[in-house]
Amino acid sequence: MIEITESYVDSLAPNSAAIKNAQGLVKKRSFVQLNHSEDGALLFGECSGSGKSNYECSADFIHPEKPVLRCSCPSRQLPCKHALGLLYAYIQGEKFVVATIPEDIVAKREKAEKREEKKTKEAAEGEGTPAKPKKVNKSALKKKIQAQLEGLDLLEKLTLSLVRGGLGTIDNKVLKTINEHIKQLGNYYLSGAQAELRLFALLIGKAKDREVGYTYAMDQLTLIHAFIKKGRAHLTARLADPDLALDHESTIEEWLGHAWQLAELKQFGLMTEQVELVQLAFISMDNPARQEFVDVGYWVEKESNDIHRTVQYRPYKAAKHMHEDDSFFDVALVKALYRYPGDYNRRVRWDEMTSRPITPQDVAAIPAKAHQSYAEVIKLVKNQLKNPLADKHPVMLLHVADIRQTDQGQFAITDQSGQQLMLDNIVKRCHETVSLLRFLPADSLTDTTMLVMFEHQLESGRLVAKPLSIIKGADIIRLLY
Repeated sequence: MIEITESYVDSLAPNSAAIKNAQGLVKKRSFVQLNHSEDGALLFGECSGSGKSNYECSADFIHPEKPVLRCSCPSRQLPCKHALGLLYAYIQGEKFVVATIPEDIVAKREKAEKREEKKTKEAAEGEGTPAKPKKVNKSALKKKIQAQLEGLDLLEKLTLSLVRGGLGTIDNKVLKTINEHIKQLGNYYLSGAQAELRLFALLIGKAKDREVGYTYAMDQLTLIHAFIKKGRAHLTARLADPDLALDHESTIEEWLGHAWQLAELKQFGLMTEQVELVQLAFISMDNPARQEFVDVGYWVEKESNDIHRTVQYRPYKAAKHMHEDDSFFDVALVKALYRYPGDYNRRVRWDEMTSRPITPQDVAAIPAKAHQSYAEVIKLVKNQLKNPLADKHPVMLLHVADIRQTDQGQFAITDQSGQQLMLDNIVKRCHETVSLLRFLPADSLTDTTMLVMFEHQLESGRLVAKPLSIIKGADIIRLLY
């Protein structure tokens, strides 16, 4: 029989509403028939619905790392609530009766098997011979790069005019001009620049505190200037390269709007097989600059000290039709982990994944991956922040000797040497967490491990850390999920 957990089923759901609706079907006893195949790899059944006949749903685990969920209902959500409800019924102990696999599923399995056999045969025939490089229309790519360079020139003229005029002179007329430029940048294939210029417009147009707003707006202009400079140098170098090669070491390609394909990452050696990951924190937020909802998960890799992040972008217009990531409480068993170019907290992706329940031993191994010296950590963070195009909110795992409150009532953490690091909330990154510390058991606040997100607060000049999770003993206490 298959072994699945509630957290794993949650991860298959397209959104939280689908989870609620699917669990509701089980509570209402909507499933009139529940079956499983003799080998336990297939769950199938019938669920009553709004139609005249029952909906036929199934969950096929013949390939556990890539289950196939099917249903005869007209829903556009994949998987639908009926297929998910079937899985919730299974993990909640509902009685499933052994039955013969339906003929239509047998036929679909055979077709899938033939496709796999064809792929395997082609791979075997091509073994030993170098893979043919993907054909690139160099003429079209050169035109795109030249258009991007023109777009950078346009953006540079705008930013220079804003600096010369001064932020205090920006009125509604200037904001209208900025918004026109934002639209134009899409024609130059500069989606990254579009988002950054839109963020600048938001900082200027909606600043309640002008002094603070202008401080962050000026920092945003500095970032845009650095992007123009580095982007131009990179694109010029690509045009001079006969192969027009991508940069697979830095994040500049993403800044310029390149969407990395898994095949490209594998080609550059950015793929590792058979990786185990534990999620330590999850954040879902609205990003008006990108005009997207963003789901971010922070994961620790079992065989290394790396803290990775998964990122799911859901554009406003398509959000309701897209899979919505959520907190994951099991160990993710990833067949092939793809790493994006970058430094700390590299973005990762995978296509296939199974899971197993997390054990006390899994949690107990995490503190050994934590940084012990805050002096070294601060140096690492500052070096990252020196790069204008680096992530401004690096996340690290720290050993905490003690968590205490200062005379001003602020929380601070200390390392073994007694060096302090101030804790504070990062408003742009969702809900507050610092205030939750006072509700935790006293023994979880000493000799513990904490996952924190750093930020350099421009208005105060301080480097602060936002607590995300606390790991103590066999427990992972999430302050944000």
